[in-house]
Amino acid sequence: MEKVKPKKHLGQHFLKDLGIAEKIAKAVTGHQGVNKVLEIGPGMGVLTDFLLVENWDLYLVDIDKESIAYLQQKYPHLGDRIIDGDYLKEDFRPVMGGKYAVAGNFPYNISTQIFFKVLQEKDQVTEVVCMLQKEVAERIASPKGNKDYGILSVLLQAYYDIEYLFTVPPGVFNPPPKVNSGVIRLRRNQVEKLDCDEKLFFRTVKQGFSTRRKTLRNALKSMGLSEEFKADPILDKRAEQLGVEDFIYLTHKIKSSWNQ
Repeated sequence: MEKVKPKKHLGQHFLKDLGIAEKIAKAVTGHQGVNKVLEIGPGMGVLTDFLLVENWDLYLVDIDKESIAYLQQKYPHLGDRIIDGDYLKEDFRPVMGGKYAVAGNFPYNISTQIFFKVLQEKDQVTEVVCMLQKEVAERIASPKGNKDYGILSVLLQAYYDIEYLFTVPPGVFNPPPKVNSGVIRLRRNQVEKLDCDEKLFFRTVKQGFSTRRKTLRNALKSMGLSEEFKADPILDKRAEQLGVEDFIYLTHKIKSSWNQ
């Protein structure tokens, strides 16, 4: 089979280090007893080989038609589990038919969008093990109070326990990216629904970080805070100083401001 050429416009950097691929595959734990795994962007199947060794009930999705043709030749036994499609645009809940894990070497240019999609399907996505740009991986796993902590940190940590596993240098890819990569693991926590208006929670988090250097009193000004709430000391803090529970508290307070 002729090798697939990495395409710059798809952000493809194919992993060529088998040891790292094996390490990523072994990091998938089958959290909550789930056996189904969806690999996003398998390319030529370097990670896929090791996921198959681990005996997962495996599905592959890739937007690159050349990769799809290659994978169909390499893994004929997977049949229609090799999906020619865009993970960001398609609803994978009926395809996977229940709870599933996500794995992959995510393209840098869409990794953040992949995580927002995971949040949409959080009731089914029990685990994510992935490699992405180190800076983004650190941001997602970062605790409050850290300069890397941001919108995605709060939203994902509301529903997932997150671990930064290890760093991967550029030289193990073809072509090598200009930055290091990081591997992280997210496992679904016990929170089925936040104890607040979830849509307003998302909006509050995004608005809170919209002007990181300002206090929340200034950052949230456009959200119509009551005079009583404006005196709350939590508004003297900046968004990066608040954990998930603090943002839930803020969400309640903003909603009560509107009801006064």
